[in-house]
Amino acid sequence: MTHAGNASPRQPSKDRDEVVPGALSDATRSDAMRSDATGSDATGSDAAVSTALIEIAVPVEGELVEPVFELFERHGGGAVIETRVRGAESGYDDARPQTWVRTYLPAGDAEARLRVEIGLWHLGQIYPLPEAIVRELAEANWAEAWKAHYTPQRVGPFLVVPSWIDADAALLADAGSVAGNGGDAPPTFDAPAPIVPHVIRLDPGMAFGTGQHPTTRLCLIALAEHVRDGDRVLDVGVGSGILAIGAGLAGAGEVVGVDIDPRAAETARANAAANGVSLDARAGSLDALATEAPALTPFDLVVANILAPTVIELAGGLADWTRPGGSLIASGILAEQSSDVAAALCAAGFAAPGVRIDGDWVALVAVREAESASDAGAR
Repeated sequence: MTHAGNASPRQPSKDRDEVVPGALSDATRSDAMRSDATGSDATGSDAAVSTALIEIAVPVEGELVEPVFELFERHGGGAVIETRVRGAESGYDDARPQTWVRTYLPAGDAEARLRVEIGLWHLGQIYPLPEAIVRELAEANWAEAWKAHYTPQRVGPFLVVPSWIDADAALLADAGSVAGNGGDAPPTFDAPAPIVPHVIRLDPGMAFGTGQHPTTRLCLIALAEHVRDGDRVLDVGVGSGILAIGAGLAGAGEVVGVDIDPRAAETARANAAANGVSLDARAGSLDALATEAPALTPFDLVVANILAPTVIELAGGLADWTRPGGSLIASGILAEQSSDVAAALCAAGFAAPGVRIDGDWVALVAVREAESASDAGAR
């Protein structure tokens, strides 16, 4: 999911010596953290000097995930979402999961750090935001640090496996988990054979979409239920390509993706190729798609895992790109936003949508009626 929201407002900085909720405190960068990050005692050794990046992490819940993620995407070095309690199907156990949003910045980039600090301070004036935790990472370690927060995710009939993790080992662990032994050992021979999932190999790069966020999981499960063999599928806000790949593995005959971020389109194409899925990923807006790809016709299924205000804004275009009788899966929507989004979709020509819930997030699944509102207005 690539977010298309507005940039956080740029306003004057507070006194940086004051510790406020959500601000970056140098007190969090203790000697113990420096020792752990560099492998030294932080006394000025060569190892300490080699520190190249800092990791900024904020523990968040519910509606705070989205604005912190967006802030890190826009002003940090990309964003990583880590949910530490996961269930086998949707990603949630009975216990409420602990979610962290992380970004990585060059240690010497004071301007980037200040932008993140200002953004977190302003968010802290709106929501109760925990203080960010900052640690320094040696140059040789930073690339592996963010990868450590991605683990295989079972999402319905899909198993999302980061590209640097062995797929066979992930499948074996998943089979053990489904068999009831927590994945620590192979399933027993008398256990029922688990359904082998579609494996999605993924290297998210700087694009959103790893299977960890509830909206991604909601969309993947809905795709598995709605894609029919040979369907034509459009992924709006293609991000890492995870949903487009899921559609291809579920049997779609043609998959097209569009994203306003050229990096996301490039990442999606690479990930799709690694999964043997043919994906036409285009950089640009949904509005420009008709001009840039005039041969395209409305799709059997459209998925849009973007922000709720953007779904509302694009409702007419989403209807135009969904064939009559086809379906739309829309997410990136908090529960309290769902009624406004549903009203916009109905006004654009969709039937009243069904609602799927995962924690504080929802996905709406709606069928496009015989004609969209924009079709009617054009005559």
